[in-house]
Amino acid sequence: MSPALKLAFILDPLASLTAYKDSSIAMMRAAAARGHQVWALQRAALTWRDGAVVARALPIRLLAGDAPWFEAAGAEQALALTEFDAVLMRQDPPFDFEYVTATWLLEDAMQAGARVFNNPRAIRDHSEKLAITEFPQFMASSLVARDAVDINAFIDELGDVILKPLDGMGGSQIFRVRKDDPNRNVILETLTEYGARTIMAQRYLAQIAEGDKRVLIIGGEVVPFALARIPPAGETRGNLAVGGRGVAMALTAREREIADYLAPILWERGLLIVGLDVIGGHLTEINVTSPTCMVEIAAQQGFDVAGLVIDKLEQACR
Repeated sequence: MSPALKLAFILDPLASLTAYKDSSIAMMRAAAARGHQVWALQRAALTWRDGAVVARALPIRLLAGDAPWFEAAGAEQALALTEFDAVLMRQDPPFDFEYVTATWLLEDAMQAGARVFNNPRAIRDHSEKLAITEFPQFMASSLVARDAVDINAFIDELGDVILKPLDGMGGSQIFRVRKDDPNRNVILETLTEYGARTIMAQRYLAQIAEGDKRVLIIGGEVVPFALARIPPAGETRGNLAVGGRGVAMALTAREREIADYLAPILWERGLLIVGLDVIGGHLTEINVTSPTCMVEIAAQQGFDVAGLVIDKLEQACR
C-alpha cells in the first residue's frame, strides 16, 4: 500500500455538491478509503504572497450518506499548496477571467514544487470546445466564427447545424438551427451578441438519439466504458443537467480509436482527468476542467473510475 497522501481538492462550495452523482466526491471517497488525507478549498481562497501560493483549506472526513456527505476533520488552515502531495483542480466553469487567474496562481505553485492536476497551463490552453480543432480527423464539419455572414453561409451549406458558445457547460445555450428556421437570425444575434462573441457551429449529428457519449481518460489510460447521455423526447441535448438519461456501455471501435490516439498526447501535457464527448463517432468536445460521469459508469458497469484516478495519483506522487 502506498504511504498516506495529503490531497487538496479545489471545488465548488461543498454544500452545492450532490453526493449521489458527483465525481469529485467519488474521488475523495476513494482517496479516504485508502487512508489518504482529504482537504477541500475554494478557488476564491487562493492567494499569492512573497513567492508562495497559499489557500485556506478544510480537512474533511467523508461520510457514507448523501446528506451530509462530509464533516470537518479539524479546523480550517492557511497552507501553502506545496504542503500537499497533490492538488486537484475540480472547479466547474464558467471559464472566465477569475478561472484564468486561478490557473496562473496554480502554475506559480507548480513552479515552487506543487503537483497540480489537471495541469493549470494545460487547462488554460485547452478550450473545451476549441481543443478539438487540433484533431480535425475526428471531427464533424465545424465552423468557429462570430460574423453572421460566415455562420449563415455554414447553415445554408449544411442545412441543419448545432450552434453553441465557447464557454458554456451542461448544455447551456446550445441551439439546433435548420436552414429554414424562422428564429435563425435572433438566435445568431443572441449567441454572438450581435457579432461581438465567437461561437462554434457543427453539423447536426442525428446519432445524438443514441447518446452523446462521455469517454473518460485517466492518466493516459482509456476507461473501457462510456456514458451515453441520451436526450429525452423532443430534446436535442443529451446532457444530464438538462434531463438526459445516462446509460453506461462498452466503447465502440471508433470511440476506442479516438481515445487511444488522444490519451498519450493529453497525459503528456499533464491532463490527469479528461472527458471526451463523442457523437456518432465524431469528437465534439475535450473536457478538462471538471469532467464527470464516473459515478454512473461505476454503478452500471462496476468499473471503479474514481479508484483509477487515485491509482494514477499515487503513481505520480511516488
